Amino acid sequence: MGAMLILAATPMGDLGDASQRLRDALATADVVAAEDTRRTKQLASGLGVAITGKIVSFYDQVETSRLPGLVDAVRDGKSVLLVTDAGMPSVSDPGYRLVAACVDADLPVTCLPGPSAVTTALALSGLPVERFCFDGFPPRKQGGRRRFFETLAAESRACVFFEAPHRLSDCLADAVAVLGPDRRAAVCRELTKTYEEVKRGTLGELADWAADGVRGEITVVLAGAVAVASEPEDLIDDVEELVASGMRLKDACAQLAVDGVSKRDLYEAVLAARSSADDLLT
Repeated sequence: MGAMLILAATPMGDLGDASQRLRDALATADVVAAEDTRRTKQLASGLGVAITGKIVSFYDQVETSRLPGLVDAVRDGKSVLLVTDAGMPSVSDPGYRLVAACVDADLPVTCLPGPSAVTTALALSGLPVERFCFDGFPPRKQGGRRRFFETLAAESRACVFFEAPHRLSDCLADAVAVLGPDRRAAVCRELTKTYEEVKRGTLGELADWAADGVRGEITVVLAGAVAVASEPEDLIDDVEELVASGMRLKDACAQLAVDGVSKRDLYEAVLAARSSADDLLT
């Protein structure tokens, strides 16, 4: 495999999501750095793979102390495979410091793509997600959590974040208090697992649903804020921003149309603005 740091995505629940490249890497890497060595051994066993390299733990509390040894291993010509308990390393999991250290040392880094709770939840949400941001876990305490939602009050992109099941009810209640009950969202539970569930609706509806308690791994997708405007012209810049990001003009107009502004009126306003701009250039 050669000297290299290899980031590999692991299944979130269904072993069928493991790629052949992950299987090969587990079997051949000189060093396997695992967030939980027991879970990684169980994963390999479930995949019918024998890990032949050295297995070392690599979780938050030991990440800094393990860095020099793993960087030296790559420098010495070894392949180092980095895996976490589920999903992609360095995305709200240990990993980015090791990547940065290898990059700083001019050592090769590659990635074996695969399962991700972030993109899976976005795809299942049923919300406009052409543009999105990821925010990890919200603050645990109410004050910080409400400030977190205040930063999303005018955010036009969809936002994905994780939440612990025992905090979900309070989290959604704070979202309602700050953003109002009508903002749309989706709560994805136990993605790819036997009891996978996706609840879609308004924040108010979801807060009521979660009030009695929810179990499992949780990923939340919050719809982007919709600009409030009374005239189509007020939304032209926002439409053009979406178009510049790759969205079709008609789709951008459909996403940004608000009460009092129809998709057709907004579409025609954008075309008129473009025509006026062209006239000024001629």
